[in-house]
Amino acid sequence: MAAMATLDFEKPIVELEQKVAALRVLVEAGHASARDLRRREEELDRFRRKVIQRLNRWQKVQLARHMDRPHAVDYLQGMLEEFVEIHGDRMGHEDAAVMGGLGRLDGIPVVVIGHEKGRTIQQRGQRRFGMPHPEGNRKALRLMSLAERFGRPVLTLVDTPGAYPGVEAEARGQAAAIAENLMRLATLKTPSLSVIIGEGGSGGALALALADRVLMMEHAVYSVISPEGCAAILWRDEGKKAQAAEALRVTAQDALAMGLIQDIVPEPPGGAHRDEQGAIRALKEACHLHLKELLQMSLKDLLAQRYRRYRGMGVVEGEPGGEDG
Repeated sequence: MAAMATLDFEKPIVELEQKVAALRVLVEAGHASARDLRRREEELDRFRRKVIQRLNRWQKVQLARHMDRPHAVDYLQGMLEEFVEIHGDRMGHEDAAVMGGLGRLDGIPVVVIGHEKGRTIQQRGQRRFGMPHPEGNRKALRLMSLAERFGRPVLTLVDTPGAYPGVEAEARGQAAAIAENLMRLATLKTPSLSVIIGEGGSGGALALALADRVLMMEHAVYSVISPEGCAAILWRDEGKKAQAAEALRVTAQDALAMGLIQDIVPEPPGGAHRDEQGAIRALKEACHLHLKELLQMSLKDLLAQRYRRYRGMGVVEGEPGGEDG
């Protein structure tokens, strides 16, 4: 098994983990007490939480991008029963940056769609780090239509820096593909639930995230532009990315405070990459809870609530009808 990548602020955690691992070996050999091991493991959990709580927004971005975080494919395999993947956009193209299909979540039939970044160098090249071409968004549109046709809720897992920005993607209708997804999600006659599991970047994220309810993993980020892109545009200096991250307010806690999302899914101490199975269990529980609540609503109430929620976003203080208007 490959060694886990370590971010600078994680190094003290790794050092303590190594000490706990060494103590565990001694316990197994009968040279140390299990009580001491339990105490050190509890200390490790507290230390992990303490380090993560002190992170600034740019460090949170780094954590959201951690190469060892669970990906969409990990969550789908761990959360769903009877998952069947569907390929293609019905126009002759397949985009590996977007995956989706049919499955059951604790017995609830769902249509699932997710960005997939890939693990190996080869996979990341094929999937373009989760940046969809228009064909990927059209595959998602096909799956949304399938969900509506059979009355299944839509579950999307968002993890992308943004839609692929290449000339060829624009030439094949990138903006139109995103717009079509937004229109479809806005009027979809079945419940929809979206979870930002890592990066939620720009229109590429929105193409899967205009849902009845939007959740974020505790250490995910959600933003109209990357901190690097923002710094390059505003200050002509990508080195000011940390300053940009603070200004953009990219964290799950920021998004919840601004009313952009409805819930935060807690991650294991230190982040989802340190306990993949724990993260999968937490997300499965949250998705099951929210899907059950959405499925209990009538279609009329569902559409009315969706309309009110998105019409109520973006009010600026001082504008007519705003808080000071």
